Amino acid sequence: MTSSETVADGIAPRPVVGRLPRYAAGKPPAAVEGLASYKLSSNENPLPPIPAVLEAVAQQADFNRYPDPLSTRLRAALADFLDVPAEDIVTGAGSLGALNQILAAFAGQNDDGKPDEVVYAWRSFEAYPISVGLAGAQGVPVPVTPDGRHDLKAMAAAVTSSTRVVLLCTPNNPTGPALTATETEAFIRSVPSNVVVVIDEAYQEFVRASDAVDGLALYRKYPNVVVLRTFSKAHGLAGLRVGYSVSNPGLTQYLRVAATPFAVSQIAENAAVVSLQNFRQVVERVQMLVVERARVAAGLKDLGLNPPDAQGNFVWLALGPHSSRFAELAADRALSVRAFPGEGVRVTIGEPEANTRFLHLCADYTKAMKPS
Repeated sequence: MTSSETVADGIAPRPVVGRLPRYAAGKPPAAVEGLASYKLSSNENPLPPIPAVLEAVAQQADFNRYPDPLSTRLRAALADFLDVPAEDIVTGAGSLGALNQILAAFAGQNDDGKPDEVVYAWRSFEAYPISVGLAGAQGVPVPVTPDGRHDLKAMAAAVTSSTRVVLLCTPNNPTGPALTATETEAFIRSVPSNVVVVIDEAYQEFVRASDAVDGLALYRKYPNVVVLRTFSKAHGLAGLRVGYSVSNPGLTQYLRVAATPFAVSQIAENAAVVSLQNFRQVVERVQMLVVERARVAAGLKDLGLNPPDAQGNFVWLALGPHSSRFAELAADRALSVRAFPGEGVRVTIGEPEANTRFLHLCADYTKAMKPS
C-alpha cells in the first residue's frame, strides 16, 4: 500500500491530495559546538516586533472572546495608512490565508466537473500549487527567466478561456527580482478583464528598485486586480498570522463570503494596529536589513556567484545540482538555509553575524569548486 492509496479503515483523501507537493518549511539550524546557530531558511525577520507591539501583546487578556470576524479596527487603520476604503480590505491568516480566500471565491472545479486554470510563475512561492490544487483548480506554471524574473509574455500566452486567476509574486520568492510598473501594467492590459490578477507583495516594504510595481496603484486603475500584503515580514509578526487583500467592491463582495471566520485573532489584530501606529520604527528596522542585503549581495558578486536582483529579505543562489550539498555545508556551520534540490538555495538576510558567516561559507565554497 502506498501513501496515495487507501488508508486506515477505508478512508482515503481526495485524489488531488496525492498529486500535490508537500510544503517544506524552513528547518531550524543544527547545533554546532562553539557556534551560535542562525535560521536563514524561512524568510523571517530576525528582529522581534517593535517594543510597543510587545507591550500591547503582554497587556492583552481577552482570549476568552472570539475576535471581530471583520477585523474592523485593523481595516480602519489600514484604510488610513494606505489611503483606500476600508470596504476594499479583507483580512486573512497571513497573505497565504488571504490568497486561499481569493482562490476559494474565483477558481476551482465548475459544475460540469472541469477545473478552472490558475497561471503563476515557477519557481515561485511553493504554496501556490498546493493552494491551487486544494481549491480544485488546475495550476499552469510558467518557467521564470534565467535571471529569476517572471516571463510575463509567456504567462500572458498561457492564459486561456479557462483561466480565472493569475498570480504575480513580486518580489518573487525565492529568486528575488521585483516586477516593474511598466511591464506589470502591460501584462494586465493584455489579459481578459474577467481574469483576476493577484499581485502578491509580501515583501513590498523591502523593495528599493525605483521602477518597481506598486500594486495599489494598479488596483486603483483596474477592477480585476487584487493586492496581497502581510504583517509577517517587515513587521515581524509571522507567528501571529495576519495578512490582507485589497481589491475593488466588485471582488470584495465575494471575498467576504469566502473569508475564513475569525481567521485573525484579537492579539494579531491589535499587534498589527500598534505596529502601523509606529511604522517609522518598522521602516528603520527594515532599512537595517536592506543595508545588510546590499552587503551580502555585493559580497556574493565579488565571489562570482552573481545572485539575481534581490528585492526581498533574501538572496538566491542558482546552484543547480549542488544545492543540497551547499545546504549541508551550511548546516555544518550552524546555518540553516532553504535548498530547492536541483535548482538553487534561498538564504534569508539575518543577523549581521549570520550574514558574515554565510559570506565566509560562500568564499570557501567557491575556492573548493575551482579546478585545481
